[in-house]
Amino acid sequence: MKKTILCTLLTAALFAGCQQSLEERATAEARNYTQKNCPLQLSEQIVMDSMSFDAATHTFGYHYRMTGTLDNDSAIDKSFMRQQLSDALRNLTSLQTYKDEGYNFRYIYRSASHPDHVLLEELFTRDDY
Repeated sequence: MKKTILCTLLTAALFAGCQQSLEERATAEARNYTQKNCPLQLSEQIVMDSMSFDAATHTFGYHYRMTGTLDNDSAIDKSFMRQQLSDALRNLTSLQTYKDEGYNFRYIYRSASHPDHVLLEELFTRDDY
């Protein structure tokens, strides 16, 4: 009987030690996505440079670069873009686990010609999706 209880406890401890926290999983997913897919040409004028995760704020970051005619503050309809991003986020089932936990999602679009210049930055919290 003691042997069975000891084996059960050791097995439970082994499996508990192998599990990643959701923050660790998010960090790994962001890193792996960036390494495997970025830079990713999404359209003629939009490139996804990377995906990041900030464990302290539970925020995924999606980093894009705008080129050509979109590389201009006046070319971007910010309210239209926010609505498009919001709709996409609401419908994205692959992020459901993170949305259920109230994670945040930040989309940052930078100028290709002036990389320090942010053309658009939108943050979505639990209240937005």
